[in-house]
Amino acid sequence: MHFALSAELTALQAKVRQFVADVVIPLERDPRQTLHGPSPELRQVLIERAREHGLLTPHASREMGGLGLSHIEKAIIFEEAGYSPLGPVALNIHAPDEGNIHLMEQVATPAQKDRWLKPLVQGRIRSCFAMTEPSPGAGSDPSMLTTQAVRDGDDYVINGQKWFITGAEGAQVAIIMARMEDGNATMFLTDTDRPGFILERMMDSLDSCFAGGHAVLRFDNLRIPASDVLGEVGKGFRYAQVRLAPARLTHCMRWLGQARRAHDEACHYASHRVSFGKPLGEHQGVGFMLADNEMDLHTTRLSIWHCAWVLDQGERGNFESSMAKVLSSEAIWRVIDRCVQVLGGQGVTGESIVERIFRDARSFRIYDGPNEVHRMSLAKKILARTAPGVAG
Repeated sequence: MHFALSAELTALQAKVRQFVADVVIPLERDPRQTLHGPSPELRQVLIERAREHGLLTPHASREMGGLGLSHIEKAIIFEEAGYSPLGPVALNIHAPDEGNIHLMEQVATPAQKDRWLKPLVQGRIRSCFAMTEPSPGAGSDPSMLTTQAVRDGDDYVINGQKWFITGAEGAQVAIIMARMEDGNATMFLTDTDRPGFILERMMDSLDSCFAGGHAVLRFDNLRIPASDVLGEVGKGFRYAQVRLAPARLTHCMRWLGQARRAHDEACHYASHRVSFGKPLGEHQGVGFMLADNEMDLHTTRLSIWHCAWVLDQGERGNFESSMAKVLSSEAIWRVIDRCVQVLGGQGVTGESIVERIFRDARSFRIYDGPNEVHRMSLAKKILARTAPGVAG
């Protein structure tokens, strides 16, 4: 592992950084930004601008029209896009579409790719990933899945409820995780306008950066042809791991960009705001916070890059991605919280982008598995690799 960036990657990094600065950031106060994310109209403007600049869906394979970025290349580019809350939407690398594109490239059939993946990569449609359920269903523990799929001739009939489904409003395709009669899980692809696919309500949340917000879904005898099974029947949990480890890491990449933006805002304010006869940053109480921010950003980036490198070696990276997720989400939260403190009144109002970043970032310690669950998983793996009788 080394840290040198190729000339091509450096140029792409600069291109994305300029695009975000010149095109995306000026749209952050656009009135089409809603409490449930950018409106379809604003998203379309962003998508078209990225398409014009040759930056749309860069993580997709070249065969699908993307740039075929490696994981470490994604770490560089996704951080730059994440510098604005709207950046990932513009580049079509936001959750859940980014993870769904990765999964479908791996396991979808050619017909499924033509029908759903290609327009998803082209930014013509959006998707959602329906796994999380209200109690007593699956949350952090996917084995508690209650949504049922029953074979009926050439179809499967699905019944159940999902909630906190990101991007559901306005999504044209959904990936549904359901339990089979034998207890195994299967993933299904479906158009969201099929009878029995019901969006019950939108959920208010702290964050407002995800297109389509978060919704409660209900499946009432939703009939899906057997040809729309994603991958193989009964392998849903295995495919979830194919999707979740890389998608977990891309969350870290994007939010690192937001934390860096908050830090830049705080540094600028601390350099220009005078208090007690000198700039704020020259007071140790503020200067130390900025120094701590730099260290947290640095260690976060190193953790992300290392996990990306592991994934690029063809490893599963589950252990490394859990560590990166916990390290990143907690370090990023510390950075943004300090920035709010440095900005004072500016930091708790809409006068600064930092207030919005603060609201968006809090959920990161919950998304893609609460940090406590990742710590529990890490502990199990640590103990499993420790041979009996070694300690003591």
